[in-house]
Order: sequence, then C-alpha cells, then structure tokens
Amino acid sequence: MAENGTFTWYGHSCVVLRTPNGKTVVLDPWFGNPTSPASQDIVDECDVMLVSHGHFDHLGSAPRAVRDADSLTIARRTQPAWVCIHELSLWLEDRLADSGVEIVGMNKGGRVEARGLGISMFHAEHSAGDWSAAGDGPLYLGEPVGFSIELEDGQRLIYTGDTDVFGDMALIGEMHRPDIAIMPIGGHYTMGPRGAARAAQMLGVRAVIPVHYGTFPILAGTPDELRREFGALGVDVEVVAPERGVSTPLP
Repeated sequence: MAENGTFTWYGHSCVVLRTPNGKTVVLDPWFGNPTSPASQDIVDECDVMLVSHGHFDHLGSAPRAVRDADSLTIARRTQPAWVCIHELSLWLEDRLADSGVEIVGMNKGGRVEARGLGISMFHAEHSAGDWSAAGDGPLYLGEPVGFSIELEDGQRLIYTGDTDVFGDMALIGEMHRPDIAIMPIGGHYTMGPRGAARAAQMLGVRAVIPVHYGTFPILAGTPDELRREFGALGVDVEVVAPERGVSTPLP
C-alpha cells in the first residue's frame, strides 16, 4: 500500500479508499453504474460506509430498487460502521436489523469517531428524494451531505457529495482544512468543472479527485476542463483522474 493510502474509482461517485493503516472506506457504492469495471462482490472489507444522500445512484441500485442496493449488500457482508444523516439511519435500522452493521446516525455539524477515523458531516447543495420501492412517490432519506475524513496520519479528505458550488465552502475549508477533495464535475445534476474549480479554491485543497462525470453523455464535464478552469483562476491544484478500477496513491 502507498504510504499515504490509496483510492480506486469505479465510475460515477463510487470510490474505495484504503487508509495508511489499512482501513477501507467505501463512498457511494454504485458498482452497477454503466462504466464500472467491477461488481460490488469485489468488496470483501469495509470498515466505514459513507453514502452522501438517498438517490439510487449513490445508494447503488436501479431506480425503485434501493432495497437491494449495493451499499446494503456490502454492509451486510462486511459489517462496517455506516455513518449517515439521521433520516437515512432510521431507514437502515429496519433493513439492517441483526446484521452486525454499526449504524451511526448524525447530522450536519457533527463529528464522530468510526473505526479509528474521524468523520465530520457538512452541508451540500443538492436534492435527496428518490422513488420508493412501491413507485408511489419520493422516498425521503434525509438531506444531502458531504463528509470530512481524518486519516490516521492526519491527512484530511473531503468528499463533497453531489453539490453545486456555494459560498460557505470557504467556511467549510476554514473549519476542516482539507488536503484533498473528492468532488463532482459532470454538470447538469451537480456543479461542472467551472463550479468545481471555484469550490476547490474556496476549500483550499492541494488536489482534487473528480467524480460523477462520464457515466452518461449528460454528465459532460471532464478532468481536462477542470484543469483549464484552475489555470484560468491561477490556482495551483493537482487533478488526479486515473482510469476506472485502477488503485492509485492518494496525492
């Protein structure tokens, strides 16, 4: 393992982090996305599960099929600490009863220790409802959020979740002092490269791992566009964008 840990992007917002001390953190595991090179059954260890909001493509399922989502399947198999917003935790309590999963409900502004990692929760500008299994209206699983992840070596990663850029990202950067940001760049449903560049500038990070692009033609933002936007701002931020499924050292 690389000294600072590694990450592997499986397309869309599905990322698996390996920390310097060998912990595994799984983010928004939609392994069924059309660009993923692997299925959810490759995840044999998960210490911390983080799902940013209740849309099917972040829980990891087809529309109206969230009861069988990748996140739930992985959690039942690996028994992680699942840190999430309060309403999502209530929903999980029914679906993961007696599974051994440690469900940790919290809210924006909170911080918890989970399997040796510090996890903080902050605001995201997005929506969060999706179709219920019965198809009779939105299933509400709490507001969208982002997470700050404090690694064992003191390095701090921010996963913004799906969001637009907003002014309080400067305050989030001041409060959490992140080194690396994992953030969407695709556009249409989230900020595109221009917004992501401004977000990274306000957060004060030295590197960005872009996600939520290229899954469908409508998610048209690219890492090269993000690099050009940083150039236009005169900001020196590294963009780390490996191919899907390639384990890569954290920058």
